[in-house]
Amino acid sequence: MAQSNLVTGLKRGMLGRCPNCGQGPLLRAYLKVVPTCAVCGHDNGQYPADDAPPYFTILIVGHLVVAPALCFSFIWTWPVAWVLAVTLPAIMAATLLLLPRVKGAVIGAQWAIRQNDGAVPGADESPAWTPSDIRS
Repeated sequence: MAQSNLVTGLKRGMLGRCPNCGQGPLLRAYLKVVPTCAVCGHDNGQYPADDAPPYFTILIVGHLVVAPALCFSFIWTWPVAWVLAVTLPAIMAATLLLLPRVKGAVIGAQWAIRQNDGAVPGADESPAWTPSDIRS
């Protein structure tokens, strides 16, 4: 059950749909999250994506575009200006296309995690140490 929720959340998020119902839009602009789903009323604003989408986007673009590009001989033989003129637009396009999809996937993953255990991970756990432990 947990695995299917994660896959569902990732898929719905990558498609830009509400992770809860899969019908309403998740993003109202390029990266702006719709705070409340117009279809099911789910609070999509509760999921903080923060720095995860840019990090994962850079990781994906680095592995799918930059690393394979190093295997082409023109990278090493052409003048630097030509290489930049060819590769930078491809890297920028890949990054700009992936970023909202990755943000949706991150929100979908957070939805799935909270659906499975019903709470924010770690919210009810007591800390492993307290400041008074340091003094003793």
